[in-house]
Amino acid sequence: MKRRGETAGVEEEEPLIGDTAGGDTGGGDTDVTDSEESEFSGLEDSGSDSSEEENDEENLEKKTSRMTEDEYAQDSSDEEDIRNTVGNIPMEWYKDFPHVGYDLDGKKIFKPLQTKDQLEEFLDKMENPDYWRTVHDKKTGQDIKLTDEQVDLVERIQRGQFGDAKYDPYEPYVDFFTHETMIHPVTNRPADKRSFIPSLIEKEKVSKLVHAIKMGWIRPRKPRDDTPAYYDLWAQEDPNAILGRHKMHVPAPKLRLPGHEESYNPPPEYLMTEEEKLAWEQQDPEDRKLGFIPKQHGSLRAVPAYSRFIHERFERCLDLYLCPRQRKMRVNVDPEDLIPKLPRPRDLQPFPTVQSMVYRGHTDLVRCISVAPSGQWMVSGSDDCTLRFWEVSTGRCMKSIGLDGAVKRVTWNPNSTMILVAACVERSVIIVNPGLGDHLLCNSTDQHLASYQPPEEETPQPVTWEAAEGAQYEQGIRLRIQHEKAVKQVTWHARGDYFAVVIPDCGNSQVLIHQLSRRRSQNPFRKNKGQVQRVLFHPVRPFFFVATQRYVRVYNLLKQELTKKLMANCKWVSSMAIHPAGDNLICGSYDSKLAWFDMDLSTKPYKVLRHHKKALRAVAFHRQYPLFASASDDGSVIVCHGMVYNDLLQNPLIVPVKVLRGHEITRDLGVLDVVFHPMQPWVFSAGADATIRLFT
Repeated sequence: MKRRGETAGVEEEEPLIGDTAGGDTGGGDTDVTDSEESEFSGLEDSGSDSSEEENDEENLEKKTSRMTEDEYAQDSSDEEDIRNTVGNIPMEWYKDFPHVGYDLDGKKIFKPLQTKDQLEEFLDKMENPDYWRTVHDKKTGQDIKLTDEQVDLVERIQRGQFGDAKYDPYEPYVDFFTHETMIHPVTNRPADKRSFIPSLIEKEKVSKLVHAIKMGWIRPRKPRDDTPAYYDLWAQEDPNAILGRHKMHVPAPKLRLPGHEESYNPPPEYLMTEEEKLAWEQQDPEDRKLGFIPKQHGSLRAVPAYSRFIHERFERCLDLYLCPRQRKMRVNVDPEDLIPKLPRPRDLQPFPTVQSMVYRGHTDLVRCISVAPSGQWMVSGSDDCTLRFWEVSTGRCMKSIGLDGAVKRVTWNPNSTMILVAACVERSVIIVNPGLGDHLLCNSTDQHLASYQPPEEETPQPVTWEAAEGAQYEQGIRLRIQHEKAVKQVTWHARGDYFAVVIPDCGNSQVLIHQLSRRRSQNPFRKNKGQVQRVLFHPVRPFFFVATQRYVRVYNLLKQELTKKLMANCKWVSSMAIHPAGDNLICGSYDSKLAWFDMDLSTKPYKVLRHHKKALRAVAFHRQYPLFASASDDGSVIVCHGMVYNDLLQNPLIVPVKVLRGHEITRDLGVLDVVFHPMQPWVFSAGADATIRLFT
């Protein structure tokens, strides 16, 4: 079946000039198409007689009569099909797009909906009789059923036959050369000039090879040694020995010979300096190159007893006892297969990627920051003895409060009906009303604090509550809670009435819980086990988290008992954050580890991340998005994707997605605090370079 453009030419062309196919056919002014020209010209001899001219006229009449026929009678419906016009390119390029190419009109060809799962695919394979002849078209994304002719074509090709069944591969061969000797050559073209002169390109290649051989880049092959080699089969075996015929015998591992560092009088270059000794003591035993510190003695009789002698002898016995007695075939495993298949970071968006704003104004290192529940305001505390309030969107400092000491910790009240900020300054905790935002909320907050009525009988309390007056009240300070020792941390309960403080140097009163509405304080523990580093309230349940240097204890405040004890597996816990759902916890430590706890799974960390190179200062969870971040002294903030599923049988998905840098390391300190925006996937970081940075 011919196409529409091939049946009859409809475009006019210039008449043929100098056509030798029979002179002027049909009057000399008849226009013919390219197809007609190929049919009438080029093959006939110019000296044709009148009968040949009559045949040409008859052919031309047949051709013109064919032009008058209906041109749509033989039209094909192939043009109406969806044709992908992307060309011969890999279709993997369209893997991440909803379409697979473009049709003749330049419109996108969208992928069909893939609704079949593996079960439906299996049922289709079992029940569909045409499943074996159905193939998938990558260019259109559709399943195509092969016809009988196409199946026959495939079978012939698989059998090694020609695709066309009518093709005869054994046709008589027409030889170009004959057996008769001809007078004239096949071609009488004179030889080129380049056949008589040396090639410059070959000369350049030879010179390059000569230079490479001189420089030693190309070395000639060594001559092959054809001398036969003989081997003694019994050289490694004594026939009289017990293990003489045991082919798979493996000798026990030998001890390493002692070196100069193990001498009683080692050379000076093997002795450690004070810095090297301190670094050796801080390393883990498995990370140390030497299991001892080399020491110098005046004589051999002055060498004391080796303290680790019994321990090393026991390990030697274990080596001999656990030594394999036969060789095992090593399984060849690709290291790439052992790495878990993690999703790409671009599939886990949104998360902060670029630095958008820098808040400048502090003159000393910024230790702590906190964001209001509305996300409009931010408060920061610094060692320059100021408390600054910022507008997040503009970066403008709205208010600055001077205090009588460095601000160690600051946190915004999570209750959206109250505008209050708690800050740790030396031995006191101050409650501040910044007066930002809605004036009705600010006034109602002041009225709530002023409505306090002292009880008739004063009960002894471990702290002193003082109401601010005069200039302090004008600045925004409303209450001051005086403690015996310096306060390290303050954290609010989710409802905004209770807040807990940490006083590390106060003996058995390291943790105190204050109630704002009644201005009452209490010590929840009779005795503290270890030095308390951080405390947290559970966001939903009445649980209280207390982190010491190595453990995290979970207490039930209603039952007043210890519920769980988590082992952090690190030397010194520095920070702690809890997931908004309340079932997962992360802890940062000064030995650059981040431990993720799944409290429904185990008391040991579900996963330990060692992405930072220096101590971790702060960790934080996002309230809405599956994100958590960690800040370190190496000047970086690492944002990770932490998806927690409702299915208890599915483990959390933890994927590091971005490393944010921008802070300068000052006095060996980097990023001191990190906090997420309550609604947007943004993160704030406070650094020792006296700046606060926003990453979006």
